[in-house]
Amino acid sequence: MEVFNFRRFKINPVIRAFIIADLALLSGWGLVDPIFAVFVKDRIEGATVVTIGIAAAIYWIVKSLLQIPVATMLDRIRGERDDYMILILGLALSGVSGFGFVLVDQIWQLYLVRVIQALAFALYIPAWYSIFSRHLDKDHRSFEFSLDSTVTGLMAGMAGLLSGFLVQWFGFVIVFILAAIASLASAGIILMVPEIIYPHHRRADHVVGDHTPKGINK
Repeated sequence: MEVFNFRRFKINPVIRAFIIADLALLSGWGLVDPIFAVFVKDRIEGATVVTIGIAAAIYWIVKSLLQIPVATMLDRIRGERDDYMILILGLALSGVSGFGFVLVDQIWQLYLVRVIQALAFALYIPAWYSIFSRHLDKDHRSFEFSLDSTVTGLMAGMAGLLSGFLVQWFGFVIVFILAAIASLASAGIILMVPEIIYPHHRRADHVVGDHTPKGINK
């Protein structure tokens, strides 16, 4: 398999693509997190700090409750086709929620978009981890997980710093549009991965194989 050198480490193309996709997604939403409370207070009539708290609770509770059923379903289905499709669906919904925030001007709309965002990440996270963990290089598992955490954390931090300036210069809308675009860009990166992880019996007929190491379930 083609590899790319990172100092003395080798990272296979699947891991590289998934790290870049994760980087794009979390950088986009990293723009939103620091300004979200101010957005709610300034843009939504009647919103209070209680509204912000409820919106936060909706996201974390819905995402947390849905992740386990999604993960259980993915584990029961052999192969990676289900993981791949759920991953793309999650990213698409993430983009929808980003554009949805642009249209929000009432509290109930805010809560609805937060549910969509929570569903998006409840789909994305188990599917991303499922595929990513199967393709880890056996000698560099800790490094590759840490590399993903490091680069996404650094970019999310930089995005948080940038978000305040963007809102001050251009308003709230640009931040949510960029988050939506980042989600769709992440989906675009993932859509290129089948050329790497799908067996090529016929170019037009991709069938996802099961890359789980032999004997792992025994």
